[in-house]
Amino acid sequence: MTQEQRVDFLIRWLLDEHKEYQNIVVPSKLPDKRRLLRSLMNVRSPSQVSKDFLNVQDAYLQERLTERGITKVTDLTPVQPGLYLWQGDITTLAVDAIVNAANSGMTGCYIPCHGCIDNAIHTYAGVQLRLECARIMAEQKEAEPTGKAKITKAYQLPCRYVLHTVGPIVGGAVTEADREQLASCYRSCMELAAANDLHSVAFCCISTGEFHFPNALAAEIAIQTVQTWRQQNPDKLEVIFNVFKDSDYAIYKRLLG
Repeated sequence: MTQEQRVDFLIRWLLDEHKEYQNIVVPSKLPDKRRLLRSLMNVRSPSQVSKDFLNVQDAYLQERLTERGITKVTDLTPVQPGLYLWQGDITTLAVDAIVNAANSGMTGCYIPCHGCIDNAIHTYAGVQLRLECARIMAEQKEAEPTGKAKITKAYQLPCRYVLHTVGPIVGGAVTEADREQLASCYRSCMELAAANDLHSVAFCCISTGEFHFPNALAAEIAIQTVQTWRQQNPDKLEVIFNVFKDSDYAIYKRLLG
């Protein structure tokens, strides 16, 4: 089965799940088909799928990963002992765990093709990730608290696990509680990683996107929290600060020297 045949199969399967989707016209060009497929996966509720769907989806996502390329920790140069700064797509990073800036519902972003990291991680992990997150939340029976962390499998991502954490939402001036909650996100993820015998973690810029935490201040808190934790827990974790925007790269490069 070619990649386009896989896309066609997955789109048709997802459209057939809902009668209201039957009038959706499938585009003819592959990039447009990929966008439609991502949209359908983004809006899909966490419900079981067939093994046939998963087999095709997994093969499609693995081929997409090969196309996009994989970066390993060994490909990176540390900026400080045990600390790395890397600009790129965190869904292509082969580490023990990547950190997802989640929302309190914890089952991903449902906005089609949204630019947030939560959307990207769920897109390239596959529908199994939303299913696992939904099971966690069903057992928890309440929204995920800010500053804590949960661990899941990574499915079709090149990392081994995903650490999900909910950062503070900033609506005005940053408060001391906002600062502490953001620091708690980093500590919780590192403690959870260490508890699961993981040795490398890649952090995104938690809370700086849709949650509006000021980027420079968030970077200061992230670096200080990570450095303090690693001093208290020597040789436990290698940490990669992952950035996507040039502006964030400049901030972290300045702060890390």
